[in-house]
Order: sequence, then structure tokens, then C-alpha cells
Amino acid sequence: MSFPALDDGLLRPFDGAALAGEGAPAHPPRVLLLYGSVRERSYSRLLSFEAARLLERFGAEVRIFDPSGLPLPDDAPVDHPKVQELRDLVLWSEAQVWCSPERHGAMTGIMKAQIDWIPLSLGAVRPTQGKVLAVMQVSGGSQSFNAVNQMRVLGRWMRMVTIPNQSSVPKAFLEFEENGRMKPSSLYDRVVDVMEELMKFTLLVRGRSDYLVDRYSERKESAEELSRRVNQRSI
Repeated sequence: MSFPALDDGLLRPFDGAALAGEGAPAHPPRVLLLYGSVRERSYSRLLSFEAARLLERFGAEVRIFDPSGLPLPDDAPVDHPKVQELRDLVLWSEAQVWCSPERHGAMTGIMKAQIDWIPLSLGAVRPTQGKVLAVMQVSGGSQSFNAVNQMRVLGRWMRMVTIPNQSSVPKAFLEFEENGRMKPSSLYDRVVDVMEELMKFTLLVRGRSDYLVDRYSERKESAEELSRRVNQRSI
């Protein structure tokens, strides 16, 4: 795999031991990428594929969800094949990248529909809680941050660890070659920055997320439920 826009000599190997410590998972970080357009030449898809190549170069295991065919939220049963595929990938992932075009000053409906199909909880499992998130957007015009800002709000709502860095690519139609590869530029360099940071945070958080998101209020609620169950009178 070639990286014509990347200065390989400036990369630094990831020190998983320094970030994760003793007893951390040893498998490659598992990263899911979601993009928000189904156009034939979708720049959010091209940017997601560029990010996926970088993540694989950095040692991650990567999967990309194709939103084509995903029904509108609540317009199909949860056992719909595309819904199940998305939910299975979310459960598999340790980190995610969300990349949306900006349309009418917001993320696309396609992007939001994917997020809306991901529940906050599935029984005792919270599919997104404690997972690491990076956000990116593409624009047809001048640079904007409306979509990434909205996705940050959603990431917080989904109880994800959203990294500080982000990528916004203006006039995206100028930033990609005909073959779909991103041209060398400061915008490309920012994508490298974001994927590096995502890897570091993922190595830092995974294996510790249960502890990091352990909450007093939920422990209290669980204790009260247990007390009610133990002390209920038999009939």
C-alpha cells in the first residue's frame, strides 16, 4: 500500500506499552468508520477510505460500514440485515471515525440515520459507552465546522470519548485525485494528525473503559434495584 502524500520518515511508532500498561489488550485496535453519503463519488467516503488506509498503516484493524440500503430509523424492524450489520460492527469496535458532508449547515440525514440506529443500551450492554471517537467532515464550499460540532454533541450523548483533534476539508472536490486518493496538503496532514491521535487514545482507553465510565449514580441505582429484589415479599 503506497502513501504518496505521506512523509514516512516523520511518523513515530506507537508505544502501546507506554500508553496501555500491563494487562492491556494485545490485539490490533478495532476501528469502525461511518460516512454520510451514498453518491457515486462521495467525498466523505473517499476521506473515510483515506483515513482507513492510514489506520491500517498504523496497525489498526479497520472496517467500514456502507450505509446504502440502511432503512430510515424506526421504518424497519431491528432485525433488518443492514441494521444488524451496523450494530454488530459497533459492538465489535473499540473506536470509531464519523465522517459526514455538511449539507444545509448540518450533517447529512444519512449520517444521522446511522447514529440513530445505534441504541444507548442493548440489555445490559451499552454499545458505544467508553469507545473512542474521531469526527471529520467535507464541504463543497468554504471551510465549516457545523457537522463536526454536531457529531461531537452526539458522541458525548452516546457516552463516547471524543478526541480533541478533528478534520474539516473545504472544497473537497479539489482535494482528491481521479483515483480517489487525497492530494498532499495541510488538509491531508491534519487527517494524519487525527488518525494518530485516535490510535493513541484508543490504546490508552481500551481495557480501561469500564473503569473510566463507572458512575456513582448508576452504582446507586443498581444497589437500590438489588435491594428491592432481595427484599420483595414472596407471594
